[in-house]
Amino acid sequence: MKILGIGSNYVIDQKEIEERRKGKKFIFSKPETALAVNCDVKYPSFTNQLVYEVELVIKIGKKGKDISVENANDYISEIAVGIDYTAKDVLNDYRERKHPWEFAKGFDGAAPISNFKPVSNFPDLNNINFDLKINGEQKQKSSTAFMINNFADIISFISEYMTLEPGDLIFTGTPAAGIGEIQKGDHLQCSIEGELLLDFKMI
Repeated sequence: MKILGIGSNYVIDQKEIEERRKGKKFIFSKPETALAVNCDVKYPSFTNQLVYEVELVIKIGKKGKDISVENANDYISEIAVGIDYTAKDVLNDYRERKHPWEFAKGFDGAAPISNFKPVSNFPDLNNINFDLKINGEQKQKSSTAFMINNFADIISFISEYMTLEPGDLIFTGTPAAGIGEIQKGDHLQCSIEGELLLDFKMI
């Protein structure tokens, strides 16, 4: 199983989308051991700056390579909500030394996710609302209507470089506002269309 993600993929103002689409897409990966499915997550001992980003996660349902944008959404089987964690101090250290930074985003528990919902539950993939609350306070909220590269764009782009297989997961980007640091003891709740799907604590 591959776990992939795309960086900087949301805007606050939809008028920015056309211009931002001209930029290069930035794809990263996490190992399968980064997953934490509907369970509490241990705060990693090696960082003092753990940053959260709520994201919709799509699951690939069939094998594909060089997938056209027009057909790409047919490869989505299910959708979940998750958190993309980054150990920001670790990331900055590796970047300064121009070294790979897998440890900053691929540590155990770096990808908490909810259970998945069938893609058929979502009649309009370009207008899915999702949000994150921490300790009862809303921190991030957006809709796929504010994506720079939508699900189909992401799938098509990745499939130019690597074959996508059933079970592969793609984190599709975080809202442009509200990213911040998480603390030990914090309670995170993530919803899609108002339905609470991911509910866990940092321990």
